[in-house]
Amino acid sequence: MKTLSFTVAFFMSLVTLAQTADTPLDTTRGLSEINYSKINNTVQFSPKAPQLIQTAGAPKAFYTHFWEFGDGQYSKEELPKHTYKNAKEYNVHLWTTNMYSSGKPPTARPKKIRIDTATDSSTDNSSATLDTSLDLVRNREPMPEEDIVVVMRYKNTKDYETNGTLYLYYNETAFTADNFEVLDARFYNNEEDVSDTELVMVNSITTNDYFYASNTQEPLEFKTIAQDSTEKLNLPLTLAESETKYRASKTIAFKNMKPNEERNLFYTLKTTPEMIKDTSAIVTIRGVYVPDDNYQNHKVKEMEMEIVTSHDPNKMSSNATFLNYRLVRYKTPKFKIKFQNNGEGPATTIRLETDIPEMLDKSSITVEDMYPKCKICPKEEVQYSCLDTTYTATQAIFTFKNIYLPGSEQKNVKDYDSTKGFVKYNIKFSDDFHKKKTKSRTAIIFDKNDPIITNYSTTRFLPGISIGAKAGYNSFSDLKNSKSYFIGATVSPYKSYRWYWQVELLNSFHSYNGTKTIREEFVDSPAGFIALERTTTESSYDNIDWEIPVLARYNVNNYIGLGAGLQGTFSVSQQKTERITIQQYEGEQTDSNLLINQSVTENDTKNNFANFRTGFLIEATAGFARIGPTAGVRYVFNFKDAYDYLQFYALWKF
Repeated sequence: MKTLSFTVAFFMSLVTLAQTADTPLDTTRGLSEINYSKINNTVQFSPKAPQLIQTAGAPKAFYTHFWEFGDGQYSKEELPKHTYKNAKEYNVHLWTTNMYSSGKPPTARPKKIRIDTATDSSTDNSSATLDTSLDLVRNREPMPEEDIVVVMRYKNTKDYETNGTLYLYYNETAFTADNFEVLDARFYNNEEDVSDTELVMVNSITTNDYFYASNTQEPLEFKTIAQDSTEKLNLPLTLAESETKYRASKTIAFKNMKPNEERNLFYTLKTTPEMIKDTSAIVTIRGVYVPDDNYQNHKVKEMEMEIVTSHDPNKMSSNATFLNYRLVRYKTPKFKIKFQNNGEGPATTIRLETDIPEMLDKSSITVEDMYPKCKICPKEEVQYSCLDTTYTATQAIFTFKNIYLPGSEQKNVKDYDSTKGFVKYNIKFSDDFHKKKTKSRTAIIFDKNDPIITNYSTTRFLPGISIGAKAGYNSFSDLKNSKSYFIGATVSPYKSYRWYWQVELLNSFHSYNGTKTIREEFVDSPAGFIALERTTTESSYDNIDWEIPVLARYNVNNYIGLGAGLQGTFSVSQQKTERITIQQYEGEQTDSNLLINQSVTENDTKNNFANFRTGFLIEATAGFARIGPTAGVRYVFNFKDAYDYLQFYALWKF
């Protein structure tokens, strides 16, 4: 019996382990449960989530909810009621997100619900009716190494049944690493993922028809005619532009969509560990909707998302997180300030006190969009809802006046999205600005409450490379007959503001005389008497040297720069010519009248990669310190005797 009990227990543990492997859970997270009660085909849902851990100093913590009912419908209510149309089994998903709470969002296992009663109508309060033909919805902002749900919503606005195509583009090429990977896709209306089916569109010049070639055996031919002028018409151009902007995509084909019918596609995207870590950056995904494959007409929808490290609805973000300084003049940074009224009543005045970095021109601010939707305030006082913009020395202040933004704790408010607002604006750079990191944040004030401070929104410039052409003369005071000219190149960051590094490769042509030595001794002459013999040794050098300085430089202002660093030098090619002169004199003096014999010999030797030496250098420049022409003087203290030198040069940085 003990053996049998052990066998049964072991078998049950394996079953439990296999079930757990099918639905892996992060053990560091809490677990939300799906509870429900049903009457016929109407189900009342309720969540049971872990206790919230209040973030110190933040507004009261709460959960947001996203329900996927398993039939293509969803809801963001906490306690949704849903009526199913068909009698079958449904797989219900729940995502809860902790706002103003520490820790990761809890996970939830899907729950199967069996419906035994069918109906022809639905009276639930699930996903709202589409005002347009295409929309993208998400359950929360992306956080590194977490998953989000993206809903692709589309509607047939034609007066006939259609077959069409949807495209979902993600992972912008502007970022080095991928931000998302698709974990799961859930279709509820017989849509088909045809991402692996390559379609090539070819335009017929004579007929203006388009024909499609497929890697499947089924022939595809669609005649395309431009129709609704409110829609985009050049589909190949849109797809080509999308493939340039995004690295990854999904293509979905749908069929038999009835007039005014709405459908939803659900994707679970996991944010990768390599996702850009800047929590003020904006990333996008794009949807393209072709409602009828017989025509080119299509809709494009982009959804912006702010990368977060915590789910705080009060946030400042920007698309100017990383900028190319060479091209920055052609850029207009965009900023977005998001806020949420977490009070028990509506807010009528909302004030956003936003820091504006010195490098940006406050007077160029243009408000692109806002919520609550309202007009821009005129100069005089008005009673209607409007958005006013005023300025201080360092801030822009956006003030919503005479509005109604409900609070998340307000009675009868079920939709948390209705308690949120935002201001989206663009701004130009100042006429004179430098390459330096900036950061700004916003104080959000609801009516007369204490301000809520957002995160910092940062602006950084990519390093960029500046190549310089350099030429000049080296003056060696301790070498005889020294002549040294050089040409070379420099590499440094493009238009650095203050401190920066610089590496150089200089090719110099250097000729000089070495040390002259004279040796005298008495020898027996061939005539039998004692003679004075003088041996004179002279050497000269013709070198091709490579100098490799590595400097730390500092721009005092736009015109004066200082630098210091280390340098290594070696002779790529060194030719040494040695001249030996032997003279014999009668007697004990070197009198030319007493010269009895003289011989001269020359020896040439050549070495490669010889005479390595190191040193320390200091320098100063005057001209255009950041870019363009400049002149400089440098002194190199060599750690080898006789090789200290003064360098004069001209440099042009590109």
